[in-house]
Parts: sequence; structure tokens; C-alpha cells
Amino acid sequence: MSDPWPSDTRSADAYGPAFAAAPAPVPLPGAGGPRDAVTRLHAHGCWYPSADPDGTQVAFICDRGGVPQLWAGPVDGGEVRLLDASPEPVKEVSWSPDGRWIAYTTAPGGGEHTRVLCVRPDGTGRRILAGADPRSSAYLGCWTHDGSAVAVTLAAPTTRTNVDDPGHTSIPSETVGTSLPPDWTDRHGRATLLGGARYDAAPRTPQAPTPTDLLALAAPAVRAGGGLSAYLIDPDGLASPVLLATETHAATLRVCDLSHDGTLALLRRGPRGRREAIVRRTADSATTCAVPVADGDPWIGRFAPDGRTLWLRSNADREYAALFAVALGDDGEPRGRSVVAERAGSDLELLSMAQDGRTAVLAWNVQGASELELVETFPSRPGLGEAGPARPVSLPHEVVTRVAAAGPGRLLLALAGSQRRPGVWWAHEGVSVLRTPWSSRDEDAVPPGRPPVRPVPVRLRARDGLPLSGWYYRAPGRAPDEPAPCVVHLHGGPEEQERPVFNPLYHELLGRGLDVFAPDVRGSSGHGRSFVDADLGTGRFAALDDVADCAAHAVTAGPADPTRLAVMGRSYGGYLTFASLVRHPDLFRTGIAVCGMSDLLTFFAGTEPWLAESAAHKYGHPERDRELLRDLSPMSRVDALRVPLLAVHGEHDTNVPPGESEQFVRAARERGIPAELLTLRDEGHDFLRADNRRLFRRAAADWMERHLGM
Repeated sequence: MSDPWPSDTRSADAYGPAFAAAPAPVPLPGAGGPRDAVTRLHAHGCWYPSADPDGTQVAFICDRGGVPQLWAGPVDGGEVRLLDASPEPVKEVSWSPDGRWIAYTTAPGGGEHTRVLCVRPDGTGRRILAGADPRSSAYLGCWTHDGSAVAVTLAAPTTRTNVDDPGHTSIPSETVGTSLPPDWTDRHGRATLLGGARYDAAPRTPQAPTPTDLLALAAPAVRAGGGLSAYLIDPDGLASPVLLATETHAATLRVCDLSHDGTLALLRRGPRGRREAIVRRTADSATTCAVPVADGDPWIGRFAPDGRTLWLRSNADREYAALFAVALGDDGEPRGRSVVAERAGSDLELLSMAQDGRTAVLAWNVQGASELELVETFPSRPGLGEAGPARPVSLPHEVVTRVAAAGPGRLLLALAGSQRRPGVWWAHEGVSVLRTPWSSRDEDAVPPGRPPVRPVPVRLRARDGLPLSGWYYRAPGRAPDEPAPCVVHLHGGPEEQERPVFNPLYHELLGRGLDVFAPDVRGSSGHGRSFVDADLGTGRFAALDDVADCAAHAVTAGPADPTRLAVMGRSYGGYLTFASLVRHPDLFRTGIAVCGMSDLLTFFAGTEPWLAESAAHKYGHPERDRELLRDLSPMSRVDALRVPLLAVHGEHDTNVPPGESEQFVRAARERGIPAELLTLRDEGHDFLRADNRRLFRRAAADWMERHLGM
């Protein structure tokens, strides 16, 4: 049989400036050093498990050393080993099907630029496979089924290297300040891909145009770049990288699966709210099939062992995601599709396949909690799939965050719940679910004497009649009818969902006597496709009103004290916090905005290009919708701010640059409003280091105590 991975000989110039050149592996010092962390957290979390081929050993992420790191050990034993002692946080893990390598993603400096590394199970041979260039980012994809190569997506740097002078970066002057490229096209008539003027910080010739001031409101609020390229990389370094796909002005591009014979690749691409699964032939790069898929978990599906059926988690033409079977011909062309497993009012949230490739593991999102079941998949007639009866798997905690095969008849489950830290459990034949010995016990979730609070589900209606929901946490020790200070906490996304899982921030606030109400305003996931899309465009004004309606409900239907309300949130929730304080200035006593956007135009100017691609569909186009974005921006109404504000930001955040918090705090102080900024060192958009997380929680609780009159 011919080589299914033909070498690609085309140069980077053949693809234009957004092409990401093939990475070269970079050897690193051996990672076989310390076998334990220098300091250990008493209550730690374990998540993102990936097993070796026979399912006896598992690699996973654990923060017992104070930062998420790569660990490995036996499924049923307590002795685990630290495979990479670097302080760089680990985000994803994948053990190769042949058992020889463990691939993983890290975030250098705690920021948002990531790189893909690999290491042998004994800690030797550690090397960077992609992302060594600090201007680029790399993302982990799937392995080939024989374990000979791993798929990696590489984001093109925002500047190009001058081949005549490797130490100098530049962008051709003729590209600076140009109009939108011709490949700006609408998808489904709604989402528009971004592009626009290029820029760089290198010295320019006198003939070159003046660099654009990206913070000026008159400047195009876009950044250059956005090209994504997917490669197959041999971790042994014996074969050259093979190009699978490349896209300019791309929002996402992840290789989710490869057929067993190597002729077809399953990729996930597209902006938020308009993701799609595509099947691409590896021989000629032709796209043969495209199906809309839901946001959420990026691992959207798998090929059947014979490559004739694609099992897919999709919400195509539906309110809620379901299990689809897509029949494929010999050439990868679709021959039909059908829904083979669905639930009314519930999303299929996670889809995984057992080691035999014929058992599907389905995790359903049922009003925020997870329900797990196994179904056998088989063809009912040539090329068309069908699922057998569902076999439910009883779970000891509320939410499943990841499912992975672990040898014949066994699964690994990453679980989280309102009473525990994240941990890894293993299930044998779907009968018994057992905690791994190295995961924290439930009684270690919090210090003695401060048990976690189980939240109560809350239902309400927005002022326009849209049903809303959330979770209310009552501070312990208060009488049922005693009014209490309450923090309305808003999640990020906007497509995230509030789940009944243990949140150390909530635990800290509750321990200070504060109630917490955590709602899902419109735009959140888990409530159907229409609910997710209800905040698009001018619908975001209604989402801002949802925050006020939720606060009012906490007072009228619950024990919240109307004179001691606060608002707080992270990422998009930070934006909602800024916006709520200026649109409802008399409702809240104070607010804490964490990594939030204060001006949507400067956000588009400063964020990563591929994030801007996705954000355009959610918030509005930074050129065509400038007036809408200005109206939605909290900075445009900062004169209405009346109450003290704390902003918190990671210094290396490139998703939402720290300038978003800085400019709002500066504006508040200029108007005589007390405002503070807490910058967390060595953190990005997510706070991952134990000492910083502890500092953040305590600072937030201290601020709330001080300004809510406790």
C-alpha cells in the first residue's frame, strides 16, 4: 500500500502570509528529575486522564505541586510520578496508541500562547514538537492509530521572518493598511471572518506607511494573522512533518480523528456559534463532507473502524446536540446521515469511543448535571450507523468533564461535583465506578469545619419572558429568612454554563457570610441553541438586563439583602460586571471584574487573531458594527459609574489584554470613584497557580466584606 502520509513539498510562500511553517522539534533537558512536587497541596485536583494501550497506566494533569503539571502512574495504585517538573502549566494530555510517547500542551509563563511537547513514559526524551517560537501557538490534535505521528495545529505568527535575515521580522509594506482581503465571506449568512490591516513593531523604511495606532477608536479594531495550519509530526523526528490542512483568517482548526487507513481526517473548524466538522481526504486535501457541530468539547467525533461511518456530536438543524451517524463512501463523500441517540431538552455534551471502536460513551447535560450511558454502535445496513440500547452508568458526583478509553472494557472518567475537588475515576464494564488512589478524597475538599455548600437550583423569567436559571448558594449559619449580602457571580464564555461543581472562590465567599447567586444569562450553553444565540448583536442589551433581573429575583424570591448586592464575573462575566455597574448604577454596592473587556473595540484590536475571528460572530463586526460595539462597551458609559470597583487581571493574558482593566480603573479614578487593579504575575486568562489563586480569592472576599458593610 502506498504511504498514506505523503510529504508536502510546497513552501510557506505558496500559502501566503498566514501559513504556519512546519515546526522543528526542540530537544529539552531530561524530565526524569524530581519524582514529587517540592510542596504538596493537601486538597488537590486531578483531571484530563489519558491511558496507555493496555489501560494499566494513566497520564493526567494534577495541581498537587501548586500548578497543573504532567503526572503518570498506575490506575489502581497510589505511587505516581511527576513527568515534567517545569512550572509551565499543562492544559491537555494524550498517550500515544503504541504506548511510546505522551504528548501534552503547556502554557509558558502561564499565558495564552501554548506549545506542544512530548515525553517518554519514563520521563526521558522530552522535546518541544511545536510552538517553540514565542510568537506562535500550538494546539494538540489526535494521534495516528499506529502511534507514528501526532496531529498539531500551529498558529501563524503575526509577523513573518525575513529569510535573508533570520534575526529580523518584518511585514511587506504593501500589506500595511490595506483593505479587507477578498476571502472575507459570510458563513450561513451570519458569521463574518475577520482580516484587515497588518502591523508589526519592527523599524520601517521611510516609504512604509505609518504604523496604525490600534488603541485609537478610529483605527480598524483588528489584528493581523489568524492563519492556522495542521501537521502530522513524528515525535521520533525520523520523518518530516506532513501538512494536513491550512486556513487563513481561521477561528479554530483541530484534527479530531484519522481513519485507520490514513485516508480521511476529521477536523473541527469555524467561529464560536458556527463550528463545523469537515472530512478531508489526506491524498489531495479535498473536503468531502461538512456538518455543523455544537460548541463545547472540541473532540467532536470518531470514524468507525472501517471508515465507512462517522460518529458525530452535532446540533445540525436541532436545538440540542445529539449523536449522529454520517455514512461515508469510499472517497469520503457523505451518503446520508441520521440521528441515532438523542434526549429531549438535553445536550450530548461529551462523545467518546471505547477501545473496541464500537462502543460509544455518551455524557448528557441534564440541567447542568451529567448523565452517562454506553451504547453499542453498528451498521444497520451498509454505510449507515445505528445505536443499540443505552446502558446507564451511575456516577458518584454531578459532572463529567472528560471520558477516555483505558484498555478493553474499561473507561477513565474525570469527575467534578459540589462536594469534591476534580478527580479521576475508573469504570470497568460500566458496572462499578472507583476513585483512583491518587485523587483527593471527598473529605479533603476543604479544611475541617467548613463543609462545602450544595447549591439550590433557581428558575426565573427575564423581563421579556425568556426563562432563566441559576444556582443559589446560601452562607452557612444563617436563618432561612434572614437577609444576607449576596454576590451575583457571572460565568465566562458567554457560552459557558454554571455547573454544580466545587468552586473554591464560592467557598471563600460563603465562609465570610456572603451568599452567592450564579445564574445563566442568555448566551449560556446547556439550554438549547436558541438560548445561546439570544444575545447576538443587539440581543446583548437584553443579556445586560438579565443580570439586573437575576439580582432582583435573588431579593424577591430569596434571602438576598437589596441594600447589599454585589456583582462579579470572569472573562465575559468580567465584561458583564463592568457593563452592569454602568447600566444599573444604583443596583449594586460594588463589583469585581476579572479579566473582563471594558471596550469591545480595543478588545478586538488587542486580542489574538484567531480569537477575534470567533468573537466577531458573538459581539459584532469591528468595522461594520462599530457603533453597536461602542454602545455595548462599558467605557462608553463610564460616567455613570457610582460604586467602588476592583479589577483583577493576569499579566500575560492575551485573550483579553490587561489594558482592558487598566483603562477602566484609570477612568474610574479620574472621576473620583475608588478603583483598584490587582495584577497576578505569571498568569494568563485563567489563574492556574495555587498561590495566585489563593491571593485572588482572599482579595476578592476582603473587598466584598469591606464594601458590603459586613
